[in-house]
Amino acid sequence: MTAIMPPEWAPQDWIWIGFPHLAEEWPGWLEPAQVQMAAFASAVAESGQQVRLLVRDEANEARARQLVSSKVVLERRVYGDVWLRDTGPLVVREADGSRSARRFGFNGWGEKYQMPGDQEIGAELARDAGLAITSTPMILEGGAVDGDGTGLVATTEQCLLNPNRNPHLSREQIEAELAAQLGFTRVLWLGDGLINDHTDGHVDNLARFVAPNRLVVPEATGQDDPNAAIYADAAARAAAAGVEVVRIPSPGLLTRDGVIEPASYVNFAITTHLVVVPTFGSPHDAEGVAAIAALFPDRETIGLPGEAVLAGGGGFHCASQQMPAA
Repeated sequence: MTAIMPPEWAPQDWIWIGFPHLAEEWPGWLEPAQVQMAAFASAVAESGQQVRLLVRDEANEARARQLVSSKVVLERRVYGDVWLRDTGPLVVREADGSRSARRFGFNGWGEKYQMPGDQEIGAELARDAGLAITSTPMILEGGAVDGDGTGLVATTEQCLLNPNRNPHLSREQIEAELAAQLGFTRVLWLGDGLINDHTDGHVDNLARFVAPNRLVVPEATGQDDPNAAIYADAAARAAAAGVEVVRIPSPGLLTRDGVIEPASYVNFAITTHLVVVPTFGSPHDAEGVAAIAALFPDRETIGLPGEAVLAGGGGFHCASQQMPAA
């Protein structure tokens, strides 16, 4: 038996979350993004799970402390982007039950966003958590894969087969590395991710497993939904592969300064006691949160505003990375 990455709904010891600190990443949106990320961290901490909120410097730490629950643990770290789903460690369970970390190569989402600390933060968090680290040169961000705990993983061709990631690797070689490092022995290849997703189509904005072989995919709301064809293609591919598909509403067409936003309720974060769904001021917010709540009867599900966080290019799931329970 090889190591395998536990599904996100497995018990967690804590969750790391990144706190926004770069004004240039959130032009005009930094302070509201900080408020929204703090609300996310506080909700998880108040639910009874430890939250380790990364802060960049003394001023950033002081700002965070003003906003978060006293139950949130602050850790001052050197990091650029807050998207710890992609820069943080991927924790696997070994055959003997122990935990260890996998560190893939990271190139700033296809060399688009290079920031100091993003290359090192994953290994630093893993090392300080007492995890042995195995490194591999293949470029991979955590948000590009979503597993169900049985060896099945969903990803997108747009991201993993993108020439700005691993142009020297074939599809079969990428599949082999996912199996060797993360225990993903069956790959569900979806097509494109959401329009204008900075990550080149991360699957955690398109489709997520909520149980073994059970995948959530949005459904277009309104004839002007810009991702209607993308959602339909993802659902068809999953069904053809024998995966149970559950459709939930999408936020529909949302724009900022005339540009289509990659807004998605699928970017929810699953924690031990709580599921947190980003909302966007869409008329479909309540319906989207309720649809996700129905999939997690063993947890409370809440919606929290995430439109300011999205202005920086991601959501609550993107900004967090869980530590599976020992």
